[in-house]
This record gives sequence, structure tokens and C-alpha cells, in this order.
Amino acid sequence: MIYFDNAATSGHKPQTVINAVNYAMKNLSANPGRSGHKASILASDMVYNTRKKLADFFGAEGAEQVIFTQNCTQSINFVIKGILKKGDHVLVSNLEHNAVMRPLFKMGINYDAVTVFDDDNDTILDFEKKIKANTKLVIMTAASNVTGKILPFAEIGKICHKRGIFFCLDGAQGAGVLPINMQKMHIDYLCVAPHKGLYAPMGIGVLICRKPIENTIIEGGTGSSSLNLKQPDILPEMLESGTLNVPAIAGLSAGLDFVGQVGIENIYKKEMRLCKAFYDGISKNKKILIYTKEPLMHKYAPVMPFNLQGVPSERAAEILDSHSIAVRAGLHCAPSAHKTLNTTDFGTLRASFSVFNNENEVLRAINALKNV
Repeated sequence: MIYFDNAATSGHKPQTVINAVNYAMKNLSANPGRSGHKASILASDMVYNTRKKLADFFGAEGAEQVIFTQNCTQSINFVIKGILKKGDHVLVSNLEHNAVMRPLFKMGINYDAVTVFDDDNDTILDFEKKIKANTKLVIMTAASNVTGKILPFAEIGKICHKRGIFFCLDGAQGAGVLPINMQKMHIDYLCVAPHKGLYAPMGIGVLICRKPIENTIIEGGTGSSSLNLKQPDILPEMLESGTLNVPAIAGLSAGLDFVGQVGIENIYKKEMRLCKAFYDGISKNKKILIYTKEPLMHKYAPVMPFNLQGVPSERAAEILDSHSIAVRAGLHCAPSAHKTLNTTDFGTLRASFSVFNNENEVLRAINALKNV
């Protein structure tokens, strides 16, 4: 199968990640931080070392700021529900995922959407225009999972820092593909989907907090202060109740090593080269509608939205699947972005690329689309 659905989850995992998960299942099957025997201590050491790697990788100040969650969506919920209350104002972009929009809707939080333009300066101007006196949080995606557009999050982080506004970055499409440094970019909260650009297993998320979280949404056993019924107020225990996903954390550790060895810039260059080749190929096909501009380096992530004229995106995806080509169809859980493309009625196909894809796969996909 040609797997072009890497924005949903990376389809090919490095062998080192698979080995790390297997090793953890066999040798680290003990509850970290709960027992004093050797197996538990080994598991605890691995968990701590992975926290340290993540802090170093993303420019956080220390391992204690790294929290393991179920997924990136849970990380985002921890931030939104942990620091906001009625009367607060939030800024989002008009390309946000439902992981951001649904919690805001559920809480009845007042928000404004910043328009993301092709010119980053126009985006920043619109962002500054929409800041209010009660703006408490800015939460934005690093790159759209629909259009691939990279937002000017480093510049937005600087403005938030100057204004005393919390800044949360949804790094689901950016972590492992784009350089992210929390200190340099003034990111207060970073939410990560490790199963995508960090090649980890599914079922693990990361939240890195450089600023405090006021309220918890999950309470329970943390392995510490057990006599006290109040949830601990220090990180990471404050946000980590219950048993951690040790095998997935071990896989994440190996995924970080893989990305570090290959290099983020090298990964990004290869994926964008494939994305550009795919764009060039399908742009010659008169049956295909493309919903984004040419995917230029440092302006876009390796994501390409398109449709076959007159064919519903779900049906087109089924046809491609019959040719052993996997793409995403529909609204990609981001209706806000589809409103900007006028595709809310039928969604889009989405091809997204990985360092494990190659030029031959791109050519085969282009040819298959010619014959549909």
C-alpha cells in the first residue's frame, strides 16, 4: 500500500520504535512511580529520561514540565479547561481543529478567529487587531491539517509575551517536522501528537507547560501524597492520574532519537519535495481541483488538499484505496478550515507525506488519478 495519510498518523514506524515497544512490553511491564522493586524503578527511569528528551527537544526548562496524556486532544483540553473561565476572551485562527473549537464551545468561552492569509504579515496584523483587554489565551495550530499552511507562530508568541497573554501551540502537524523552541518562541503550552511527526505509537500525547495550570479535569492516584485527598498541585503529578502508557512512552523515546538522527530540516525538505512533486503532477490534471497554493518551503507543511471534479471525496478515496493508495477524505475534523475553502458540503481528499515515502509512490499516485 502507498500510504499518504501521515497527517492522521504516521503509517510507517522506524524499526527502532517497534523494538523499543517490544522491549518495554517484555522488560518494563511495571507501574512507574508506584513500587520500589527493580522493574518499577527501570520503568520510572525510562519515563523520566523521555521527559528530559522532550524538554530538550522542544526547548522547555525541565523534565517536570512534560506531561504524558492520552493524545494531543486531551492535552488541548487540559489547557483550555485548566486556565479559562467565563468572561475570558480567546483568540484562535480560522483553520483550527475541533480539538480546539469544541472545548471552547462547550465552555461557552468568547473567542475571535484570526484570518490566516498567505502573507504572514497580514495574519499578524489581523491578530493584533483582534486582541482585547480580556484576552487571556491565544491557541493556534502550528500548521493547518487541511491546507498545510504554516502559521507565523513564533511572531505571535512574541506578541503574546509582550502583552502578558498565555500562548498555546497545537503542534499536532508541526512537532517533528517544523523547528519548535518553547523558550525562544515564547510558547507557554505545547500540545503534541507524537504518533504523527515523532513516529511514536498511537495512544500517547504530550503537554509541555511552561506556565501553571489552575484547574484539573482528571483527578486520581499519582503515586505521591496518597494520604491527601487533594490532587497534587505540582507538575507533572497534577495532570497525570493513573497508570502511564509505558510501552508507548518507550516508543516515543525511540521516535525522538530517530527524528534527532535524521534531522528535522532533512525530514521537512524530503517531505516537501514529495509534496511539491505531487502538486506539480496533479496540477496538470484538468479533472482535479486543488485548494491550496504551490507548497513553498517554510510556508507550508507537507499536506495537499484536492478533489476530483464531480466525485464526492469519500467515493474518490474508495477508488484510490482500490488502487492501494491511502488518503484521507471528508472534513478532517476541522470544519473551520473547510469554511475558508468553501468545501464544507463535500470535504476534500488529503495527501500527506512521510520521510518513508518516495518519488516512485508519488508518480504511481499521480498516474492512478489520471485513470480514475
